[in-house]
Amino acid sequence: MTSLALPLLRRALPGQLTRLTGVLATVVLILAAMPIITMIIMSFGASDTLAFPPPSYGLQWYRAAWHTFMSPDASDVLSMGQALGTSLMVALATMLIAAAVAIPAAYALNRFDFPGKGLVEQFIALPMVYPLVMLGISLLLVFNYLPLELGIFRLVIAHVILALPFAVKNCSASIAGIGPEFEEAAYLMGARPLRAMFDVVLPLMRPGILAGMLFAFIVSFNEFTVTFFLYDVDTMTLPVWLYSRTVSSLDPTVFSFAVFIVLIDFGLIWLLEKLVGDDGVAL
Repeated sequence: MTSLALPLLRRALPGQLTRLTGVLATVVLILAAMPIITMIIMSFGASDTLAFPPPSYGLQWYRAAWHTFMSPDASDVLSMGQALGTSLMVALATMLIAAAVAIPAAYALNRFDFPGKGLVEQFIALPMVYPLVMLGISLLLVFNYLPLELGIFRLVIAHVILALPFAVKNCSASIAGIGPEFEEAAYLMGARPLRAMFDVVLPLMRPGILAGMLFAFIVSFNEFTVTFFLYDVDTMTLPVWLYSRTVSSLDPTVFSFAVFIVLIDFGLIWLLEKLVGDDGVAL
């Protein structure tokens, strides 16, 4: 084989990254990261305008954001700390409820055949493709029709609906690799079905359960569209609070707050990788 044919052969081998593929991948990554990069650059701007790129740089907007967090303006109907507390409370409740629903749902969908199983799977996945604006309006109409005021539970119910597909898919991905022979072995050793579930199945499902719970938390913590239709002054979440700051006057401190939110999301993703790795993660 001549030396001229070797480069052509190497390019033809599967798994080889060609120059064109590398360029396209780089462009896609840059486009995906551009909004975050732009936000970070603007957060370090020292100008009172939103000109991009900023004519000068500094930490004034981070100092202003810290001052807003520590000493909220009396004119604000809700402080940033209260909005953050509401977001964390709703996200934690969403994470726990979604896990409690997703585990038995994933088990039933993977272990049993029953009439309408395919329809149930489609309904669980529906929030992933359903227009969020229409979902928010529909939930608002339903909640307003109820004779009782749900308060913050309006947000929890809505966020569970949005996070449930991610929790069920990750739990299903985990239980798909657990054959029924594990439970049968536990039965042979004298374990009852419930004991086999808690001592055998759930520990083996741990990667998928953790992944589903963290995805549910992330979905809830960052959700805006549906929340915008359901919140009130006492249940304003952090994304809605940031939006309110941009509507009244485009305050550059929102870029600093947005960087804070992105750091929380990156921390959760890093935690997901450390606790779960590549096992049980399904999108």
